[in-house]
Amino acid sequence: MTDGGLRRPEDAPSLVHAEAVVGAAPRHVAIIMDGNRRWARDRGIDELDGHAAGTEALRGVVTRAAELGIKHLTVYAFSRENWGRADREIAQLFTLLASTIERETPELAKNDISVDFLGRLDELPADAAARIAAACATTAAGGRMHLHVAFNYAGRTEIIDAVRAIVRSGVKAEAIDEASVAAHLYTKGIPDPDLLIRTGGEERLSNFLLWQTAYAEMITLPTLWPDFTAADLDRALQAYADRPRRFGR
Repeated sequence: MTDGGLRRPEDAPSLVHAEAVVGAAPRHVAIIMDGNRRWARDRGIDELDGHAAGTEALRGVVTRAAELGIKHLTVYAFSRENWGRADREIAQLFTLLASTIERETPELAKNDISVDFLGRLDELPADAAARIAAACATTAAGGRMHLHVAFNYAGRTEIIDAVRAIVRSGVKAEAIDEASVAAHLYTKGIPDPDLLIRTGGEERLSNFLLWQTAYAEMITLPTLWPDFTAADLDRALQAYADRPRRFGR
């Protein structure tokens, strides 16, 4: 109760998120890696080469994020909307996924970085699902940084899956709160992103981490993803550090 008889709801978002440390370095950075196909088209090369160049850019960003002490990095690699693309491109993306996992998993393990995948993995081809499971198991002990790859992911699908899980668990409607919903998301146990970066010049979420980015600072850049460098990450983090975070207060 406050002066004048005003009663504050205990689950008001500004109170729920009071633990966020204003001015601190981000614990969790999320990235929408946009622009691979446009990058390839600008160069008159196959779009798959753009996606391959994107994996090279990601390697540099992962390395730099770990150096900076960022504990969680989430990247949007393949959305469920991407199933609407041509069969050839989808097949190429799965081939690229397989080769990237094979190449990068030993390096991630060596650098004490764990990897996990967020999304409906049961919808993936068996070979892709098996490779993903193997990469997650091989790197599971990594504690320096956690790399979360959103693959076959959609934010609305994630919320639907969480609601279904809550209903199946028998939780009463009155008992459902932010914490119980968060506990049934793909990102259970992962802090919400402090910073969301989108490359490629677009300014929308594109169904990415809809629940989790409610309070994230967002930075959009015209840079196409294959051209995104560690220096660009540094500049985005500096811009984040310069912003006040009030959470409605």
